[in-house]
Amino acid sequence: MQTEVSAITRAAELLEQLRQEIGKAVVGQNAAVEQVIVTLIASGHVLIEGVPGLGKTLLVRALAQALSLNQARIQFTPDMMPSDITGHVVLDPISHELRVVRGPVFTHILLADEINRAPAKTQSALLEVMQEYQVTLEGQTLQLPKPFIVLATQNPVETEGTYPLPEAQLDRFLLKIEIGYPSPEEEVAVVLRTTSGAAGDQLPLADVKARLNERVVLQLQLIAARQRVDDKVVDYAVRIVRATRDWPGLAVGSGSRGAIALVRAARVAALMEGRDFATPDDIKKFALPALRHRVALTPDALLEGRKPADLLNAVVDSVPAPRA
Repeated sequence: MQTEVSAITRAAELLEQLRQEIGKAVVGQNAAVEQVIVTLIASGHVLIEGVPGLGKTLLVRALAQALSLNQARIQFTPDMMPSDITGHVVLDPISHELRVVRGPVFTHILLADEINRAPAKTQSALLEVMQEYQVTLEGQTLQLPKPFIVLATQNPVETEGTYPLPEAQLDRFLLKIEIGYPSPEEEVAVVLRTTSGAAGDQLPLADVKARLNERVVLQLQLIAARQRVDDKVVDYAVRIVRATRDWPGLAVGSGSRGAIALVRAARVAALMEGRDFATPDDIKKFALPALRHRVALTPDALLEGRKPADLLNAVVDSVPAPRA
């Protein structure tokens, strides 16, 4: 028992160190930083949405630099083909045998920049990667390295030349993070950090040091998966998800993956605070990022200018939390 407690305490310390390293590059956005770390340790994928210039790419690059893991970046475009991300098979002119050329998805951290610019066929190829952690090329099934996380970004404003993500692919993201404008004080700090002693538009990543390696990340994922979640807490997550399915203003509610995402995120949230058990507050804390991309508004709600966040907050407030 003492060993388990010390392991959880050490895990919380390591995750705090990771948070601090990312904070050396990213000013503010504390919730977004926490949610990205939660996604990594929960062995999921994250969709980051925000207008240009708010630090989406910086956040992802800072996470990658704070980890001793291989990383790759894909800048999605409308003419991108599935083979551009998964790889392809070529005929070796010397041996006259087929040779597999692996694509950028064969990495630990994959930054999918402006993912909604990719056509449906390419998005479907990425779907297999995200769900199965493997790639099929000419009948060969190739496993991806672990840990593996897709950090995708998209711009909610510009829609020309974009392809909305299929519901099936949205459902594969553990969390959806919405990055908003910083406070005046934070914005001043951003400008100072970016312009002090720097020429050009370079990301301020020089101070970010690698803290966790592949072995440690896998261990943290295993510890998080073993966190205790009481049946009443699981039931609370399920009741929240079920309430979205007939809530006024929501045309489509969340599926079961929503409840699974809530429980997985709650486990990591508890670990980050040095606890070996998840609470209803952990579930409530991640209800919005875990469910906002799993629901759809009715036409009337859209015309009224309502937002998923408002409706989901009302759903959470209506569902009584279990008592200790």
